Amino acid sequence: MEEVEKTRITVDIYGQTYTIVGTDSSAHVRQVATMVDNRMRELRARNPYLDTTKVAVLTAVNSVHDYLKLQTEKELLEQELKKLKG
Repeated sequence: MEEVEKTRITVDIYGQTYTIVGTDSSAHVRQVATMVDNRMRELRARNPYLDTTKVAVLTAVNSVHDYLKLQTEKELLEQELKKLKG
């Protein structure tokens, strides 16, 4: 079985350094890290009393919520496209 080459990238998220290992490009990993960092900082700015763990969990919850909404929208658009083609 062929092994996919993995990349190792160091990023900073919310004042912490993380090493991310994966098959995505460095640019993609940096973009994801920047987006997570920005969302965490936005949440903290709106809720300064939250500790880091709560900021991280709320960032994850908001991100999954957005993902599920987009997934539902995509499915609805695919269904509409099938109707138009059919």
